[in-house]
Amino acid sequence: MRVMVLVKATEDSERGFQPTAETMAMMEAMGRFNDALREAGIWVMADGLTPSSQGKRVAFDGDDRTVIDGPFAPARELVAGFWIWDVKDMDEALAWVKRCPNPMSGPSDIEIRPFHELE
Repeated sequence: MRVMVLVKATEDSERGFQPTAETMAMMEAMGRFNDALREAGIWVMADGLTPSSQGKRVAFDGDDRTVIDGPFAPARELVAGFWIWDVKDMDEALAWVKRCPNPMSGPSDIEIRPFHELE
């Protein structure tokens, strides 16, 4: 079962990466976690996203398209990064997310969403 694990953005992540001692320690912890995912054979891919101020949205209404420049709000509804994992089931994905270091300097959320897969 493939899942996308979404790291939700925060006000801090929307300000952009700041190389402080705290963020560097967090990145090192996340690196160790990613190594464990690879060793377990569930890692497919992962990446972080730039703040929404560097993004664009396209709003669709029938045949009309409207381009909206970032930043977008509220930050907690945005995605700051993601993994794609190949796990046995949702329970395994949940167990791994519970082991994940906090991806932000304060309160944060991670969402797990299965891919649609043909049987």
